[in-house]
Amino acid sequence: MEIEMQTTVRCALRDGMAQLAAANTPSHALAAELLLVHVTGRDRAWIYAHPEAELSEYAAKTFFELIARRASGVPTQYLTGKQEFWGLKFEVSPAVLIPRPETEHVIEVALQRLDERSGAERGDSLRIADMGTGSGCIAIALAKELPNAQVFATDISIEALQVAMRNAEKHRVARRVHFIQCDLLESQECEPQAFDLIVSNPPYVARAGESELAPEVREHEPHTALFGGATGTEIYTRLIALASQYLRPGSLLVMEIGYGASERVHAMLDANSWADIRVTKDLAGIPRVISAKRADSPQ
Repeated sequence: MEIEMQTTVRCALRDGMAQLAAANTPSHALAAELLLVHVTGRDRAWIYAHPEAELSEYAAKTFFELIARRASGVPTQYLTGKQEFWGLKFEVSPAVLIPRPETEHVIEVALQRLDERSGAERGDSLRIADMGTGSGCIAIALAKELPNAQVFATDISIEALQVAMRNAEKHRVARRVHFIQCDLLESQECEPQAFDLIVSNPPYVARAGESELAPEVREHEPHTALFGGATGTEIYTRLIALASQYLRPGSLLVMEIGYGASERVHAMLDANSWADIRVTKDLAGIPRVISAKRADSPQ
C-alpha cells in the first residue's frame, strides 16, 4: 500500500493500525500508538488531543518504516529501544531479553523476604548478586529500592552488559552496580559466602518448546537468554549449586521459573542446604518465582 508522506496524526495512526492488523500483529493498536509516540516525541495524550496535527515528511516516513518492521515481526521494544519495568524506563536492544511484567515478582519477593529478616532494615548495607542480568532491570530496580546495597550483576554477553551499564548510568546507580562478564557467578571478582541475596531470571525455555514460542520471540530475542537446556530446568542445577557456595548462611536465593517447572526446581533445593522454600504465583496464577533461605548450618 502506498502511503502519502504528508499526513496527519489521525491518518498515520489509522493507516499504521490497519497495516499491523492485516499482518496479524498482536496488540496492533497499541503497537501503532507506541511507534507514533516514539517518532513524534510526544505522549499518547497529545496524539489523541491533536489528531489533525500534520507530521513532517521525515516523521511520517520513519513511522511507516517502523510499522513495516513491526509487521515483519520485530518487537516494538526493539524498534523504540525501550521498555518499562518496575516503573523505570530501560533501554533494550536485540542483545537483551525484553523485560516482562511477571519478572517484577522477583523484585517483590526479594524485598518481602529481606523485610522479614529479624532486625533488618531497607537501609542495611547488603551485597546482592544478579546472575544473568541482561538489560540490568532486576539489579537496577533492587539498587533503587535498597540505597545502601552493592549489586554485582553478571552476564556472559558483553553486548548485554553494555546495555545494562547504560541503564545503570541513566538511573544513577552505576556506582553501586558492578557489572562482570562471566558465566553466572564464576568469576574471581565474586567471593564465596559474600552475598546476602542472589537473584536470577535465567534462561528457562525448553529447547523442545522452541517451536511453540511466538515468532517475534523465537526469531528476535537472544537465544542465550531464552533457552535453558533440553527441559529448560538444567541451568537451575548450576544456579543452586553456585548460590549454595556464594550465599552467607541464612541469606536468600530468589529465581524466576518457567511454566510447569516449580516441582522440578523445588526438588533441587536439598533440605540439608535450604530452608523456608516458597513458590510465588504471578497474576495469572502460574508459579513464577521460587525462593529459599540458605540453611544456617548446612550439613
